[in-house]
Amino acid sequence: MSSQQNTQTMKPATAAKKLGVYLPATPASFQEGVVTRAELNELQANPPEWLSELRRTGPHPRPAVAAKLGVSIAGLARGGVTEALTTEQIEALKQERPEWLEKERATQAEVRKEAARIKQRNAERAEQARS
Repeated sequence: MSSQQNTQTMKPATAAKKLGVYLPATPASFQEGVVTRAELNELQANPPEWLSELRRTGPHPRPAVAAKLGVSIAGLARGGVTEALTTEQIEALKQERPEWLEKERATQAEVRKEAARIKQRNAERAEQARS
């Protein structure tokens, strides 16, 4: 048996997701090839200008848009946002404060509050079980 180690590679979509960028906005050379683990690590450690610019101005993938707006991905869809948005578009939404955004932010706050309550309850139960 050989002790040769195979190089781990991933599809560009996977690499873009790990880098937190919108794949269609990346350079063609990134979209057309495969990305090795070493290349991904290098991109994360020393991002080239295109990557820094994408992270700064977008367009951003939906999970990043949802996080920046403080809502869930499903909340974005309910609000009619189905495409990637730029930082400028996200800031405009924050300024406009449409009704759907306020409602989804409130919903997200309730979800976080309930998750914290459940976590606290489970911690208390675990403590009682140890006693």
